[in-house]
Amino acid sequence: MSLRIWGRLSSINVQKVVWTARELALPFERIEAGGAFGGNRTPEYLRMNPNGKIPVIDDDGFVLWESNAIVRYLAAKHGAGTLWPNDLRQRADADRWMDWHATELMPAMRNAFMQLIRTAPEQRSQTLIEESNTATEPLLAILDVHLAGRDFLCGNHFTMGDIAVGSSVHRWFGLPQPHAPRPNVERWYRRLVTRPAVAGVLTLPIT
Repeated sequence: MSLRIWGRLSSINVQKVVWTARELALPFERIEAGGAFGGNRTPEYLRMNPNGKIPVIDDDGFVLWESNAIVRYLAAKHGAGTLWPNDLRQRADADRWMDWHATELMPAMRNAFMQLIRTAPEQRSQTLIEESNTATEPLLAILDVHLAGRDFLCGNHFTMGDIAVGSSVHRWFGLPQPHAPRPNVERWYRRLVTRPAVAGVLTLPIT
């Protein structure tokens, strides 16, 4: 196989890359790395990604890190006209939502995720959870308004933007706490999780 992906599948950033590869029907090998698996601070790994983070891909000798960059690369190489829209404005729209996911949604929801999933109950900070919820819910409201009358983020076609934002929304909906009703986001999310490529990716427990 020419495509290798390093990273544990419980990582949202690895999930994005694996979901993309599966949407494109690409054969790949995934190597466990990061978290309990370790391996991401070895000299060999740091030569691939000096940040020591996951994921990293090696595509026939081309090494790339940063998950959204990897998603864009794979979509451009193998998904022209599908994940990678041919229309420049639609592609910019998908890019816009990928950046929004990285700079707005992910930072806002991070503390709620870390406290509710990766912190022991007796050590959780309700203040951090509430602050994270307060930051995240208005962003979900923006997304809900945008998705009114649309099947996907960029209209009627599934793109790389749906993968990035959909991964975050999946994690948010999986947190064990109440969520404000977002009918358009919920409808869109239900459409995403029926896609065959998410099996074994978004169907895993959130950890």
